[in-house]
Amino acid sequence: MSNSIQALKVDSAVRKSLIEKVTLFKGRKVLVIGDVGVDEYIMGAVKRISPEAPVPVLEVEEEDKRLGLAANVAQNVVSMGGDVKLLSVVGIDDGAEILKNLLHQSDVSHEYLISDKQRPTTRKTRVMTGQHHLVRVDHEVRRQISASSEQQLLASVEKNVQTVDVVVLEDYAKGLLSQQLVEKIVGLCHQYGKTVMVDPHQTKFADFYKGVDLIKPNYNEALALTGVHEDSIEDQQERVLHVGRALQKMTGAKQVVLTQGKDGMTIFSQNDVTRVPTFAKKVFDVTGAGDTVIAALALGVAAGLPLSEACMIANFAAGVVVGKVGCVPCTEQELVNSINTLGQ
Repeated sequence: MSNSIQALKVDSAVRKSLIEKVTLFKGRKVLVIGDVGVDEYIMGAVKRISPEAPVPVLEVEEEDKRLGLAANVAQNVVSMGGDVKLLSVVGIDDGAEILKNLLHQSDVSHEYLISDKQRPTTRKTRVMTGQHHLVRVDHEVRRQISASSEQQLLASVEKNVQTVDVVVLEDYAKGLLSQQLVEKIVGLCHQYGKTVMVDPHQTKFADFYKGVDLIKPNYNEALALTGVHEDSIEDQQERVLHVGRALQKMTGAKQVVLTQGKDGMTIFSQNDVTRVPTFAKKVFDVTGAGDTVIAALALGVAAGLPLSEACMIANFAAGVVVGKVGCVPCTEQELVNSINTLGQ
């Protein structure tokens, strides 16, 4: 087991090869299971203070609604050429209708969304002037879904798992995924020989995801999942190595992809550790970048690419979306353009 990190180099020949590999995403089937939501934006100008209270008055100029959470993962799978099935739980409310309409516009089916009248559909409303947030209003609960909804969800997994190439667990800690449900889903995936990867949340511990084939946390999530304190190991590279190997040991995952923002990604396989550089030139907003990365990784793995190539493509895809504001998908053409130009 290597204790050194190998750095990948991306030259023109590699770029050309990666562009050819993107064409293999076409028609690959991904099952996305996770918390879904709607991101709403109310944008305008502030020119005065309210006479009713010492608060700014926003003169609304634009409103926008976008897919968030696992729904953003699903739309990224489709926009990069794949096919997706999205499994989740929503409320019986206006938020659910907005979400379904947005999914329809993105060519993502809402056939397998389970309705639960005891839960609101997650909605995050951001009131903004320019790039400045005035306030954010959340409609959501974080309690565990009902036993009935969990049973329905598991039945949908069993129905669909044989028809897909890869399964993604997108955990935003809203209550959809319990440790027991993760265990059952992982068991079903392995029963049918399907790769299961997880995009985790830092409020859990690593053994919550025991049995997954690949886990993709960001650096801070990895620290929280493993219980490692950042000041416990002085050398940054040694700390990254320690955290990645700890995640492998605690989850049993064959592979760990540790995302590190401007420092790219570090891939941990059974024997090797590899660093993938970042390719973003401009970073306006990192919101949703992790969703794009897991979608690209899933498509790459579904297409049979080596994980290093899938990660390089995922980093180029992330370079597209961080140059935009809010949760937006990376299209296949944007991805190809990114591979051609970013980091040159």
